[in-house]
Amino acid sequence: MVNENPLYRQASYVLSAHRLQQLPADQGREVAFAGRSNAGKSSAINAITGQKSLARTSKTPGRTQQIVVFDLDGDRRLMDLPGYGYAKVGKSMRAHWDQMLDQYFRSRKSLRGLMLIMDIRHPLKDFDLQMLNWCRAANLPCHLLLTKADKLKRGPAGNVRLKVERTLRDRGLDATVQTFSALRRSGVAEAHGVLDGWLLGEN
Repeated sequence: MVNENPLYRQASYVLSAHRLQQLPADQGREVAFAGRSNAGKSSAINAITGQKSLARTSKTPGRTQQIVVFDLDGDRRLMDLPGYGYAKVGKSMRAHWDQMLDQYFRSRKSLRGLMLIMDIRHPLKDFDLQMLNWCRAANLPCHLLLTKADKLKRGPAGNVRLKVERTLRDRGLDATVQTFSALRRSGVAEAHGVLDGWLLGEN
């Protein structure tokens, strides 16, 4: 049984923003969560916060089409970013997301890090690499959650993690990597440790 950090358990929905101007004031600290559709982002957020339905999970990929803001304590936030891949969205909507997220990464002073969610069976797709490149351009730390690790045995899952780490090094992309299973609640404590450093640290 994971010893939940009360900071994350008290997460609550605040708003959904279609434009950056709708976000809360750019002060305090926040961590963004991003992932391709069907990568398990909502399930990961729910596991990390110890809440079953904070982030909406859906059998229809691409449900998150705005920046969804979850407040932690009035000064700290979790930001659920739009994801796509399988999502059926038009070119204009996708272009809007690209422009908005690029501006968000470059201009948001309260943003302390990105949790990038990837299905361990399908890591480092184009969307993931785009997010990593945005982090590099913004000098923003990134932590990769290789979700659905329960779909693989421990050995193969560890091999995927090592392969992802090697690919990141080869591409000059700086990020930390862990395996994660919302179903088995494995990796939650490690994810909390990363979040603590970003949200509670002195920098």
